Amino acid sequence: MRLTIVSNYINHHQIPMANELYRKLGADFAFVQTSRMEEERVKMGWGSEVSSIPYLKLYYEEQERCARLILDSDIVVFGGVEDERYIKPRLNAGKIVIRASERLYREGQWRSISPRGRKKKYEDHTQYADAPVYLLCHGAYVASDFNIVHAYPGKKYVWGYFPAVNTYDLDTLFFRKLHYDQGGRPEVRILWAGRFMKLKHPEYAIRAARYLERQHISFHLNMVGGGELEEKLRGLVQRWHLEQRVTFYGFQPPQNVRRFMEESDIFLFTSNHLEGWGAVLNESMNSACAVVAGSGIGAVPFLIRHGQNGLVFRNEHYREFREQVLSLCRDEALRKELGVSAYRTMTGEWNPRAAAERLYRFCEGLLNGKARPEKEGPLSAAPLIAPRDGYAYTRRESGNRKE
Repeated sequence: MRLTIVSNYINHHQIPMANELYRKLGADFAFVQTSRMEEERVKMGWGSEVSSIPYLKLYYEEQERCARLILDSDIVVFGGVEDERYIKPRLNAGKIVIRASERLYREGQWRSISPRGRKKKYEDHTQYADAPVYLLCHGAYVASDFNIVHAYPGKKYVWGYFPAVNTYDLDTLFFRKLHYDQGGRPEVRILWAGRFMKLKHPEYAIRAARYLERQHISFHLNMVGGGELEEKLRGLVQRWHLEQRVTFYGFQPPQNVRRFMEESDIFLFTSNHLEGWGAVLNESMNSACAVVAGSGIGAVPFLIRHGQNGLVFRNEHYREFREQVLSLCRDEALRKELGVSAYRTMTGEWNPRAAAERLYRFCEGLLNGKARPEKEGPLSAAPLIAPRDGYAYTRRESGNRKE
């Protein structure tokens, strides 16, 4: 089998699974990068590994060779590229294509009423309803968006991003999470990591710190990242006299962010519905953090069952968020229970090796004439979850509503 993945650029969230596919397929696997990485992401440490990747092909340097690879491979996984010219020759030839996509209508499904937008969606997606074109859903609300435009009926599958999953001795890992304040009391370590921008609501973390201080909780909040809201956030810390409770660390390379997670009890993921996936959720769960996450985030309904391996608050409902954080700060046993379950979710089925094996099996099925989805988890049939239903979905007892 000759398998090629095409994306705008490769990053540390994609490399681990790509490495697994390369181990399995060798020279029959390639990753075609169509664009140079943005300078901001390079500064964040995302592009440091690119030069040493043996299977990476750069379209902007080897255009003819990459175009031929995309056309001639047995299967192409195409995602993260808005320019359809890369994949049109293959689609026109009627060859197998697996699209990988985040949401069509991240800002609201009401946008589907646009006639111009519907025409573009028909050209790119709907017209291939009966063709050998399949959809990997990078987020829980993707299938619902594509269902609106009648695209890929019965051919939408659960998917996501699969950053590196580490294996830990859990006793040792939880020992690393032990911290004490200056008075010798156990201190809860809380982490927020990402870009300081409006959609990610970093101010929720600072507001929660003020609330915890008033509840006489022994805690420390680490803020990792930077961005347009940094001055505002630092101003809040000063205004509320939280300098001894909150530390800003700026942008850190991915390996440092993981170390922060490994030493934290609680991870706060406060983004709204504009967060397409959110790979920090995978990483913090793998680090056995007790996660508090918003229901609008694409990864959350796929990865978290509320009260079992994390806590989920309704999208942009700050008061529910802060009460969940307070409950975790007061309950060490619950923090550990959720952290262990989160870790097992990642090491079980949501990891690069399992994802690569599932994708390989799925591709084999397509080459043999029939899609064979998994029973649950990655590459199972995608449930139709409208954005308004994501909060309730994380509280489901059993069963998923499929297409």
